[in-house]
Amino acid sequence: MFGIGFGELALIAFLAVLVFGPDKLPDLARQAGRLVRDLRKFANNARDELRSELGPEYADLELSDLDPRAIVRKHIAEAMAELEELDDTIRSDDDSAPVRPLEPGERPPYDLDAT
Repeated sequence: MFGIGFGELALIAFLAVLVFGPDKLPDLARQAGRLVRDLRKFANNARDELRSELGPEYADLELSDLDPRAIVRKHIAEAMAELEELDDTIRSDDDSAPVRPLEPGERPPYDLDAT
């Protein structure tokens, strides 16, 4: 959770008790919980309103889908999968021709029709 270990969490709790005192700490924890609950409710309402405005084709829309990094990652993964399928197809079609490495000084084959 946020890269915080047990020792760091204990230190933060100890400092919170020192700064706020043990009598105010439960009220602050209650307020923090209420704030998190309200933020989650606000995010869910925004998502639901966005879904209803966009229509039924976006019924499964999540706010994380709008993250540019996730969009790029998704498209790169799809492109890599297509390339792997294409590579597998080429390999399966070309199984009859054995591939051997070139000897030192040997020139690679040249196809005049391909250029």
